[in-house]
Amino acid sequence: MDSPEAEASTHSEGREDTIPSTSNTSGPGSTEDGPNANKAPLKRTAGKPRNAKAKKRRKASASRPAPLGYTVHQGEDMLLVISSLTSQTEGSAWIPTKKGSKKKKKKLTKGKGKVKQVKKRKTVRAKPKLVIDPVAKGKEDTDLFVAEKATDHRWGQSLPEEVLISIFQMVVVQDGAVPFLCRVGSVCRLWNAAASSPALWRKVAVGHCWIPPGNTHTPKTEKKVKDTFDWLAQNRFSQLRDFSLCHWKKNVTHAVEVVSQFSPHLSSLKLSYCTGLTARAFHSLGRHSQSLQSINLQYSEFQLEGLLEYLEHRGRQLKQILFTHGLKTDRLLTAISRGSCPDLELLEINTKLDTKDCELPVFIPALQMACPKLKTFRMLNVRPRYKMMRCGPETTLGFPLLEELCIATTSFSYMTDKELWDILFGSTKLRVLDLRGCSRITPSGLATLPCPELECLFWGQHFKGTVTNLESSLPKKGLHMVTQKWSQTLQQLDVANQLFTEKDLDRAMSYLAQATEADTLRSLNLTGTRITPPALRPVICRMTALSYLNLSSCRYLPRGMKRLYRGQEDIRQLLDILE
Repeated sequence: MDSPEAEASTHSEGREDTIPSTSNTSGPGSTEDGPNANKAPLKRTAGKPRNAKAKKRRKASASRPAPLGYTVHQGEDMLLVISSLTSQTEGSAWIPTKKGSKKKKKKLTKGKGKVKQVKKRKTVRAKPKLVIDPVAKGKEDTDLFVAEKATDHRWGQSLPEEVLISIFQMVVVQDGAVPFLCRVGSVCRLWNAAASSPALWRKVAVGHCWIPPGNTHTPKTEKKVKDTFDWLAQNRFSQLRDFSLCHWKKNVTHAVEVVSQFSPHLSSLKLSYCTGLTARAFHSLGRHSQSLQSINLQYSEFQLEGLLEYLEHRGRQLKQILFTHGLKTDRLLTAISRGSCPDLELLEINTKLDTKDCELPVFIPALQMACPKLKTFRMLNVRPRYKMMRCGPETTLGFPLLEELCIATTSFSYMTDKELWDILFGSTKLRVLDLRGCSRITPSGLATLPCPELECLFWGQHFKGTVTNLESSLPKKGLHMVTQKWSQTLQQLDVANQLFTEKDLDRAMSYLAQATEADTLRSLNLTGTRITPPALRPVICRMTALSYLNLSSCRYLPRGMKRLYRGQEDIRQLLDILE
C-alpha cells in the first residue's frame, strides 16, 4: 500500500484543483502518521501558506465560463437546429446551483472522496447527450422539415445518361469541352460515361495548360502535358471535327501530329499565337487528315516550306486559309494564285495594328483565275499593292461568287476606284463591302459597282494617328448617290468621320427613308459627320428596326444628342426630342 505522501504527490501532479482543503479535521488523538499530518509539512516546503492553493482554486473556478443553455445540431439540408435545454434538462448539472450548495460539495470532497470528486467533475464538464431528431420533429411540422431518404444524396447517379449528355452539351457550347469534360468525368462512373460521349468532343479548344501565360514549363510539367494530351487524343478525339490550339510555345508539332493520327474526321485546324510548327506537322496532316478543309495560322510562327509542300499535294481539299502577313507570306499568296487551292472559298490575310511594313503585292487577275469559287476575301490592316501579270490571258470572270470583300485598315490605303472595279466587276452577289480607311474611294466609284443587293457598307475613316492631307483627299459630295443605289437593301451603313456637307447628308438620309420596307436599316454610324436634326428625323421615323445609332462628335447636333444609342427604345426617346 502506497504511503500517504506518495498518494498526495500523485494527486497533486494529476489534478491540482482537486486537492481538498488542508484544514485539520482529525480528533485530539491523532498522530503524525495520519494523512493530515504529512500534508502540513508538504505545504510548508513549498514556501507558501496553507490556504494558498485553496485561494488559487477558488479564483480559477470563478473565471470558468458559464455553461451554455442550448445545443446546436445539424439537421436536414445543412440546417443548424438550436434547441434550449431549460425544459428538457431540469435538475441536471446545467442548471445554476443555489446558495449554500458549495458548502455541501466541500463536505463531500473531504477525506477519501477525492477520486469520486474527479469523476463527478468530469461528468459536469461533459455536455449532456441530447439528440434532437429532425425527422421526428418533422412529423409535427411537415412544412419545416422533410425526411431525408437514403438515396437523396445520389440524385446525380440516378439521372439518365442522355439527360446528362444534353446538359453537358449546353456547357460545352458556351465554355468548351476542355477542361469542363475532364473535371466532370472524375465525379462518378455515370458522369464519366456521359462525359466520354464522342458527340461532346467534336469541337475542342486547348489554351494555357497548367501554368500562367508567359511562364516556361519545367521538364516534369512538359512531360505531364504531353502525356495528358496523348491520352485525350487516343480516348476522346475519335469524332473530333474542329480543333484549336492557342498560346503554345512548345510541343506544337507533337500536338498536331497526335491530333491528325487519332482524328480521322478532322476538318478545321486553328493555331493561334503558337510557335515552333515544323514541316513534320504538315507531313502528318497530309498523311492522316484526308478531310481537312480549313487551316488558320494567324499570329503563329510556322515553317513556310512545309506549308507550301502541303499546299502542293493537298491544297485541292482546302476551302479556307487564314494567315498573318509576314516577310515571306508573299510566297504563300503567290502559290495560291498559281492554282494550288482551286476550291478555296475564304482567304483572309491580316496583321497586327502596330505593324509598320504591311504592304502586300496581290496579283488580282491570277487570283481570280486560280480561285473562281472564292466567296470571302479579307485583307485586314494591310496595304495591298495590285500588280498586273506581264504575260498571260486576262480573266473576264472576276469573282462571280464573291459575297464579302474587306480591305479595312487604320493607316493610309492606296485603293482607288479603278482597282476596286477590277476586283468587283464580276461580283454580282456581293453582300458586304468593308472599305474603312480607303480615303481615295469616291461615291461615284461606288455607284458604278455591279452589286445590286449590297447589305453592309462600312466606309468610315478610323485612323490610329494623324494622316497628312487626309481632309483634302476625302470627298465632300455624292453620298446621296450611294444611298439612292442601295436604299432598298442596306442594313448597315458606316460613314464615320466623312466630310460630306449638311445638304448632301440631308439628301442622302431622305433616300434611306424612302425604302420600301420599314425594317431594312438596322445600324447607322454617323460619328464625326455634319448631320443635322432635320436630316435625322425622317430616317428615325421611317426605319422602325433601327437599333444602333452613333451620333458621337457630331458638331451640328445639340450637346445632349451627341452620344451612342443602342436599342429601339433608346432611339424612340431621341425621336421624341426631335419632334
